[in-house]
Amino acid sequence: MAERIVHRRGYRKCLGGEMIAEFLGTFVLILLGIGSVAVAVVGLPGSGRQAVDFGPSNWLIISWGWGLAVVFGVYVAGGVSGAHLNPAVTLGFAVRRDFPWRKVLPYWLAQVVGAFVAAALVYASYRWAIDAAITKSGAPRDKSLGTYSIFATFPAEYFGDSWWGPLLDQIVGTGILLLLICALIDTRNNAPMSNLGPFLIGLVVVAIGLTFGTNAGYAINPARDFGPRLFTYFEGWGSIAFPGTFQWFSGYWWIPIVGPLIGGVAGVGAYDLLITPLVKARHGEAEEGPATEEPEDTQQDSVGSGGTRNGNDA
Repeated sequence: MAERIVHRRGYRKCLGGEMIAEFLGTFVLILLGIGSVAVAVVGLPGSGRQAVDFGPSNWLIISWGWGLAVVFGVYVAGGVSGAHLNPAVTLGFAVRRDFPWRKVLPYWLAQVVGAFVAAALVYASYRWAIDAAITKSGAPRDKSLGTYSIFATFPAEYFGDSWWGPLLDQIVGTGILLLLICALIDTRNNAPMSNLGPFLIGLVVVAIGLTFGTNAGYAINPARDFGPRLFTYFEGWGSIAFPGTFQWFSGYWWIPIVGPLIGGVAGVGAYDLLITPLVKARHGEAEEGPATEEPEDTQQDSVGSGGTRNGNDA
């Protein structure tokens, strides 16, 4: 007689388990990402390990740090929650009906909390370097934009107090991210085989950092900005964090939230509008919409060409 095994569903096999995975995956992402910024901004300059100023080379530390952070964050959570790690990804997948709407807010909560806790741990590790940098600058903490930039983003000075430029930057950057994520996970297209997806998604983030990063710090992730921003507000950076005001910008806090959410939906929409119908057609999937009959000779040509194409694919 076969032994009966009782499976307990519990939190491990439902939304609670997925939220834990999103929390920990986002935690790893933000811990390593912000950690790379801390190295470039206060770690190397204050540690005695940097003989001369790196200058623009510091941006390579940050770009690669964030890219690798994405890779390992996805590996942590991918098998449980799908490793969204970004409210813009969660919203984009819900809009394209690949993700249930009832899980959107719980995922967002887990992501923001994970980002907040990661920011707190980075601060605990780099508090001495941050305090030394603030003391050296002679400015109080609530005026120290450089140390604040370890945790959250702000617009480049050339934007002035305009909100449109940074908002467009966040829409474009996140749109690129979601467009390429859709391509990399689409097995009907040219998706990577084996388990290389996380590496290539990490490279997407590196590419965005190297091409659009200096405009507004390439948050491209509302949780990545909001969680650490909330932490810095409680830790004494004051109005730089909320409402996001400094010499050349004011009320900036909402832009790294709204911009990525718009951009995520736009990126998913662009892929599904322009590429998804093509890959469906090439794989012989039925198109949505009312069926129409084709003339007999057209049908024969279609079958013949389809047979040839399938033969080439094989």
